[in-house]
Amino acid sequence: MSVKSAMTTTSSATTASSVAEVTRAVVQEFLAARMAGDTGRLVALFADEVDWLLAENPAVPWIRPRSTAAECAAQFTDLMEHTVPEDARASVDTFLVDGTNAVLMGHLSGTVRVTGKSFEGPFALHLTVEDGRITRHHLYENSLSIAEACAP
Repeated sequence: MSVKSAMTTTSSATTASSVAEVTRAVVQEFLAARMAGDTGRLVALFADEVDWLLAENPAVPWIRPRSTAAECAAQFTDLMEHTVPEDARASVDTFLVDGTNAVLMGHLSGTVRVTGKSFEGPFALHLTVEDGRITRHHLYENSLSIAEACAP
């Protein structure tokens, strides 16, 4: 039988709380940089190598494999080149943090510049923050709606 002292339990809780606070702060900075279109800040927030997951969708020009900080930050620029910026909307309904992991859920919509067609749907974004930088970016979204909006 193992018994932890109150000091060890308190120390562990404080450490977990500190890790979660760093994760929350980095994700909030990520969201602010995305909203501002600040790719320089985004590059600084992403780790050198990122576990990037966004379902491949050949019909969508801004969706492609990425793995470096610069490639991940460039996704914002690619998205803005192919969509109508003033029609872009995203709302975050849920923001959960557990240690190094954060999950955001919400709704997004936009209009594809070339076709003039709109897309919309729910999304979930799973981010992992390690040593103050984003090491995982897994985005789940309504890829069918986006593909249909890209089709001529």
